[in-house]
Amino acid sequence: MPGLRGGRLNMAADAGACYLSAMPALILPLIEVMAYLPVRGALIGLDLGTKTIGVASSDPDRRLATGVETIARKNFSTDAARLLVLAAERQAAAFVLGLPVNMDGTEGPRAQSTRAFARNLARLTQLPIALWDERLSTAAVERELIAANVTRARRAKVIDQHAAVFILQGALDRLARGVMSH
Repeated sequence: MPGLRGGRLNMAADAGACYLSAMPALILPLIEVMAYLPVRGALIGLDLGTKTIGVASSDPDRRLATGVETIARKNFSTDAARLLVLAAERQAAAFVLGLPVNMDGTEGPRAQSTRAFARNLARLTQLPIALWDERLSTAAVERELIAANVTRARRAKVIDQHAAVFILQGALDRLARGVMSH
């Protein structure tokens, strides 16, 4: 388990030295992150909830998003340590963080909280952090799960992970269109 050293997580032992950063990672809109990504490499999608973090991962060719797990939030250090381990296990190239923008395009408290999480995570990794508008992702996933007759109790357990898949797949589809238009 990584430990705290000088107020910062020491990820070198668990997640590889490349995940411990002297300079904060880039935090950019999804399309701007493209310029900093290698040709191949998985992306880790995150749906930040107040109680849980839904995690998804793509394949190295960035075609398909699949659910990884739902992290029960404890504190930032513990949550970040788990995210960095998951990224290292998948040899991730970047994080894609769902940004909960309001329907009118403004950013409320949840978006500000997400940006703060991104800034804190950026201090612990060199992996770029892409912000992706996740408006209605949880509502869309909820509708899909209801349509599939998933019980309310089961939906509560899987919704954040499914939302992370929804967010990441949307980002992958947008990246694919961006590559084709170049």
